[in-house]
Amino acid sequence: MLGEDTIMSKTDPLLAPIKNAERREVGGVTIEVVSAGESRVKRLIYPPGFRWSTHMKSIVGTDLCMHAHVGFLARGHVQVRYADGCTLDFTAPQVVAIEPGHDGSVVGSEPAVMIEFDFENQTVKRLGMPDSHRHKSR
Repeated sequence: MLGEDTIMSKTDPLLAPIKNAERREVGGVTIEVVSAGESRVKRLIYPPGFRWSTHMKSIVGTDLCMHAHVGFLARGHVQVRYADGCTLDFTAPQVVAIEPGHDGSVVGSEPAVMIEFDFENQTVKRLGMPDSHRHKSR
């Protein structure tokens, strides 16, 4: 995992600290959060080598990530795998909508930088997302 000095760079605007953001690190992921009305805007920096099941599972206490992620992948490559085996790849620049119940990992040697919008534990409901991954009917 990269150290904080490597991930947070004052010379790269995409990695520079966000003014007035609440900042924390969880499982190697740098998270910055700013309130925006009833929602939150977050920047998450996932280091190379990050895998949710390796770095977050023991912290969170669930087998899979049960958060919905909606936003914009600004840098990097992320792969998501659902319990049913369905795998999705997201490569920047790309809009991302990930339902709860997934494992995720960073692919490659650069950090993945995601800009997310959420409503804390109400994200699924407020954004009209399914509460778990389902295959679309044809």
